[in-house]
Amino acid sequence: MDAESDRRVRRAALLVSTMTALLTPFLGSAVNVALPAMAAELRLDPVELSWVATSFLVATTVCLVPFGRLADQVGRKRVFLLGMAVFLLAAAGCGLAVSAAGLIGFRVVQGIGAAMIFSTGLAILTSVYPPGERGRVLGFNAAAVYLGLSIGPVAGGYLTQHWGWRSVFWVCVPLGLATLGIAWRGLKGEWRGATSGGFDWVGSTLYGLALIAFMLGLSSLPGWKGAGLTAAGLAVFAVLLRWERRVATPVLDVALMTRNVVFARSNLAALINYSATFAVTFLLSLYLQYVRGLDPGQAGLVLLTQSVMMMLVSPLAGWWSDHVEPRIVASVGMGLTLLGLVALARLGPATPLGGIVAMLVVVGAGFGLFSSPNTNAVMSAVERKDQGIASATLGTMRLMGQTVSMGLAAAVLAAYVGRTPITPALHEPFIAAVRVAFAISAALCVVGLWASLARGNVRTAKAAV
Repeated sequence: MDAESDRRVRRAALLVSTMTALLTPFLGSAVNVALPAMAAELRLDPVELSWVATSFLVATTVCLVPFGRLADQVGRKRVFLLGMAVFLLAAAGCGLAVSAAGLIGFRVVQGIGAAMIFSTGLAILTSVYPPGERGRVLGFNAAAVYLGLSIGPVAGGYLTQHWGWRSVFWVCVPLGLATLGIAWRGLKGEWRGATSGGFDWVGSTLYGLALIAFMLGLSSLPGWKGAGLTAAGLAVFAVLLRWERRVATPVLDVALMTRNVVFARSNLAALINYSATFAVTFLLSLYLQYVRGLDPGQAGLVLLTQSVMMMLVSPLAGWWSDHVEPRIVASVGMGLTLLGLVALARLGPATPLGGIVAMLVVVGAGFGLFSSPNTNAVMSAVERKDQGIASATLGTMRLMGQTVSMGLAAAVLAAYVGRTPITPALHEPFIAAVRVAFAISAALCVVGLWASLARGNVRTAKAAV
């Protein structure tokens, strides 16, 4: 491939990766604002509402690592294109759903398509850009994520208020089709990593069963059913670890996690960071609309603060991580997130909206400083042949963290509010639940800060791989 063709492929890869990085968080944040409207039409309680988001996350998390390994073997572009098609068809299905079961079912299918996208997008991007430029392009990629998060609450609120919650799903279709066309024509070549050996079907099955049981268990806590499912998930995961050490091409490379400290602890830091922060917009969306009486558009404008800060900070953080060890930048970000969550744990029924905005500024700046340097650390700590599985592993940590965050929020809401719609009579226990959820999130951030600081240096790890 000549230099000009190489530049065109790089531009196409960056554009496609950026557009998909924008699309999926846009939909997620827009759905959060539309949840009360869905509840009113479909008569959903708070726990069922959480499943509109959690079903997508569970499906994506279960499929992410298997699709990452499959993409390394059959080609990342091929899996990416199929994933975009599935994602768009499922978005249309969500827009046509007439029942809660139908909506959640299409969200599951959409999660499967998203897994194909997430497991290949970053891998394609890091395959075509050299190590010295990755922090910059990953910063742009992270900025697109936060732009999607920024647009989502405002656009979702506006769409829901004027055209109903179904329009939130339909608006994704044109952007997705444009991305599909650019990927089809602009990504010349087919990137592969580990191509030898067969696909680990047994490991993939065990992996899926372990994650489904674990995440269903978290979302069903408190109670014996939740505890039993969580324990079953952990038990199957232990069996999975034993199996993966025996196969030549494991779907989950346990050896990569055990021999590469930077890779392992960077993934742990990502898991904890998302576990602590993802439910912030979910909980605040319900708080602002139910307790403070804001309409969806007004709530979206308040929630916009966090996403705007992420968008502004992440490109600078990505550039910074090309020149300073990523663990330093990411750890500063984790510390800021901790401060913001501690402040949110003191939320009350009359907390000034300006104070809430200030808290979201701190959380957003912290997350922006953490995300792209942490991604840079993960992708730079492995060899090129492992970038597909590294991208999928990081995506799994992100999505598992998001699911854990939603599971904890659902469990706390179930314990304090019960499985009934939120009414003024339940505002006091609802606020207590929100405070407890944010306090747990702050405690998680303390552990995440240790993992981020203790990961070691990227260059040392890369030399040892």
